[in-house]
Amino acid sequence: MAKLLQGRGIVVTRPRELAAALARGIEDAGGTAILFPTIAIEDAPPPAALRRLDAYDLAVFVSPTAVQKVMAQVAHWPERLPAAAIGAGSRRELERHGVREVLAPEEGADSEALLALPALARVPGKRVVIFRGGAGRPLLGDALAARGAEVEYADCYRRVPARSDPAPLLAQWRKVHAVTVSSSGGLDNFVTLVGAAAVAATPLFVPHERVAARARQHGVREAIVAGAADAMVLERLVAYFHGRA
Repeated sequence: MAKLLQGRGIVVTRPRELAAALARGIEDAGGTAILFPTIAIEDAPPPAALRRLDAYDLAVFVSPTAVQKVMAQVAHWPERLPAAAIGAGSRRELERHGVREVLAPEEGADSEALLALPALARVPGKRVVIFRGGAGRPLLGDALAARGAEVEYADCYRRVPARSDPAPLLAQWRKVHAVTVSSSGGLDNFVTLVGAAAVAATPLFVPHERVAARARQHGVREAIVAGAADAMVLERLVAYFHGRA
């Protein structure tokens, strides 16, 4: 790969378990990936839904981590139970575990994109379980319930603020050219740890417009919507810095 990020220091705030691919892409493009997790993933007790998968008509996974946590506890995914994923990353993780014909949007990686699929337009009487990481946006469940589905949430992990030490990062802040964040919660904790003043003038790459809006509330002057997938974030980073001094 051309060294299009040569000399650029990019902070990656994803949970440590999910940061490797993006960090590797940044390094391959000549940049320096600075790992600074702002969200930590903790195990949760196995949800009761795993003991009665045959009771559902659809299982929705909100993230690749949700897929990993569920599949680690399921010996064999029921062939009759369709799976849906928010985004290509979760779909690929399901396929890696042998789940076929996963319902997922071709573009977008959020609840809105999944809800826009024709297959979810009419779900009266369908029993839907949503595997997630603790409390999150209620949009997906609320919308499916409004369309007539019986919705149950199954928390298979927890997302909590990481306790990263900001001192080493702040000591080399002059070498930071951009920050990538993957959620509003991660952004909030990043600002808490490093301070709003440090973040304000630094280009911030975010997955969705709603995270960009949150960034602007924190005083960030340049929030770039890059998408959620590693390849999309890397492509947007390269496009942003290409030709800049």
